[in-house]
Amino acid sequence: MNLQSTLPVSGALANRRVVVTGGARGLGADFVEKLAAGGARVVFGDVLHDEGRALAARLGEHVHFVALDLADVASIDAFVQTAAQRLGGIDALVNNAAITNSGGRLAEELSLETWDAVMNVNVRGTWRMCVAALPYLRESACASVVNIASDTAIWGAPKLLAYVASKGAVIAMTRSLAREFGAHGITVNAIAPGLTEVEATAYVPAERHAYYQQGRALSRAQVAGDVTGPVLFLLSDAARFVTGQVLPVNGGFVLN
Repeated sequence: MNLQSTLPVSGALANRRVVVTGGARGLGADFVEKLAAGGARVVFGDVLHDEGRALAARLGEHVHFVALDLADVASIDAFVQTAAQRLGGIDALVNNAAITNSGGRLAEELSLETWDAVMNVNVRGTWRMCVAALPYLRESACASVVNIASDTAIWGAPKLLAYVASKGAVIAMTRSLAREFGAHGITVNAIAPGLTEVEATAYVPAERHAYYQQGRALSRAQVAGDVTGPVLFLLSDAARFVTGQVLPVNGGFVLN
C-alpha cells in the first residue's frame, strides 16, 4: 500500500493567503506543498533556513520562505509583518512549529532550561503568532487558525512531560482563542496528530512506534498526508462553522 498523501488538488483554497510556521520539513512541509498544489499563496517560516529556501524555490512564485524563530518575539513580529506584505494580507494561520527536547526523560530528570525552552517555543510562540496575525485576520472574510497540538496531551504520554504539557496548553489556548477571535468571525481549531513518520520523529524509540501502531484502530504507520487532509478541511469554507474544536488524527489510537 502506498502511504504517501494522495489528496486531490481542488480549488477550495485557491488564492487563500496562508501563513505556516515550521514549514521547512516534516508535517509543515507537507502542509505547504498541498496548500500550494491547491492554489493557495503561502508564506512559511522556520529556523531551518537552507531547507526552507530550497522548498520555496521548488514550489514556485506563490510560495515564500521567511526566517522565523518562535523563541524570539521580535522574530515573530517581523515574520508576520513580512508575510502580510508579501501576501497582501492573511486569511489563515497554521501554527505547526514546535520543539520536543524532553523525550526519554522522566519528570524529575528535566532541567529548568529544557522546560522553559519548550514552553517558550510551543506555547508562548503559538500565542504570540496568533496575536501578531490577528490584525490581518480581522480584515479577512474567511479567517481561520489551525494549531497543531498532539494526542500525547490527550492520553498522557510518559517520558515526554515538557512537550506533553506544552501541547495540552495549546489545546486549552485553542478553546479560549476560539471564543475571543470568534467575535471577529475567525475560527480557531486544533489538530492533535498521533506519532507521524516524519524526520522530526526519527528520535522516537522503536517501541513507542510499535505501541502506537498496535493500539490504533487502523493498524498502520501514520504519515504526513494523514494530518494534512484535516488541516486543509479546517482552513476551507466547509469548516466555517467549526471552531474551538480539537480533532485527534491518529488512526483511532485515541477515541473521543
